Amino acid sequence: MTVGCARRSGVTTTTPNIQGGEYDAGGLPRAIISVNSLMLHKAVPGIMRQPAAETVLACEPQVRIGSSAQPVPAAAAAELQRQIGHEQAGLALAFVSSRYDRDALARDLRREFGALPLIGCTTAGEIGPLGYMDGGLSGLTFGRDDLIYEVGLIEGVSRLDNRRGQAFAYGLRQRLAQRVEPFDPNRCFALLLIDGLCGHEEPVARAIHDGLGGIAMAGGSAGDGLDFRQTTVLYDGRFHTDAAVLLVAATPHPFTTFKTQHFVCGAQRMVLSGAIPEQRIATEINGFPAAREYARAIGLELSQLDPMVFSAHPMVVKVGGAEFVRSIQKVNPDGSLTFFCAIDEGIVFNVAQGVDLVDNLNSLFGDIEQRIGPPRLVIGCDCILRRLELVQNGAIDKVSAILRQHHVVGFSTYGEQFRGMHVNQTFTGIAIGARRAAA
Repeated sequence: MTVGCARRSGVTTTTPNIQGGEYDAGGLPRAIISVNSLMLHKAVPGIMRQPAAETVLACEPQVRIGSSAQPVPAAAAAELQRQIGHEQAGLALAFVSSRYDRDALARDLRREFGALPLIGCTTAGEIGPLGYMDGGLSGLTFGRDDLIYEVGLIEGVSRLDNRRGQAFAYGLRQRLAQRVEPFDPNRCFALLLIDGLCGHEEPVARAIHDGLGGIAMAGGSAGDGLDFRQTTVLYDGRFHTDAAVLLVAATPHPFTTFKTQHFVCGAQRMVLSGAIPEQRIATEINGFPAAREYARAIGLELSQLDPMVFSAHPMVVKVGGAEFVRSIQKVNPDGSLTFFCAIDEGIVFNVAQGVDLVDNLNSLFGDIEQRIGPPRLVIGCDCILRRLELVQNGAIDKVSAILRQHHVVGFSTYGEQFRGMHVNQTFTGIAIGARRAAA
């Protein structure tokens, strides 16, 4: 069934304000002079060569989801296109293992998807119709009538200042507003995909959040398995480093953005007494070498610290009364700790206490169903440390089944974004339901 865009409905409670003063006739802050690294792209209908019917989700919207475990880029791209390509497709998303030759895969995806706009990123693991996967390719297409959207690439995110980030987001917002009548930011959503090793997600997320002016945003940081060498986003047929892709869309379907975590503040407090903030490195905790003190606090030896331990024992910091997880990436040779999120001297952490991840996830989807009905699609950004924990405790298959049941497609991340925050060990995303029938 084709869904028209004249009627739009959505579920969101986000109410940010636009920052940055007056705007000129082009919709950009007057203080903005140079946006040389900004590229914008409007939706262009695309025709797919091989429509596939077997993966159409029941009922509306016209979404197809798919995946491939083929190790050869050409075979993987072709298999994904067979599953998600169709004549009415208007936008494609792809989440790509870093094991592929990126130049070859980019070329093969361009060949398979043609003029259809395609965005995505590399991953620390993929989520597809069968649940968690690793070393493959997952993706989806929206029908042309499912979204009115604008999408853009911004480069140099490791050096992005607040004004340029706001201008980028506000420019996309204004272009969308010109195409949607009436325009209501509460009936739009935004998806951010960003280089997971840029080390600058916090200010980027904050600036984009402010520039979106009331549009709810969720997203994730691109991954690279567990190698931490190079992470990229996919835009305009190429993979880009030190960059971010932002999708801003209006839809006729009910939707909601979401965030959930399965950790709460524990009783043990730790003060970050030494740090190199620009590198996200903690040198001292409680006046002692950071890695040694962290190991002591969780009852382990320094030699036992590894990604599995970090996934089970993150930190929690309170911001404005809310709790946010701050996760550790690695131990450095000098005994310091590198974090996935911004840190600074004087921050007070609590060692986190975990709650049952499966129960937490079931509760989340219960809440989503109450708000929008059974989701037809969930674009999910799931921290790699959550996945490592599931492997460690033997619950990976159980959670995979939950993701399959709720049509989750996405990836394992190096960090997650929600509204204006960059977080860790969290599951964020956008859930889209079926449009309600006319009375």
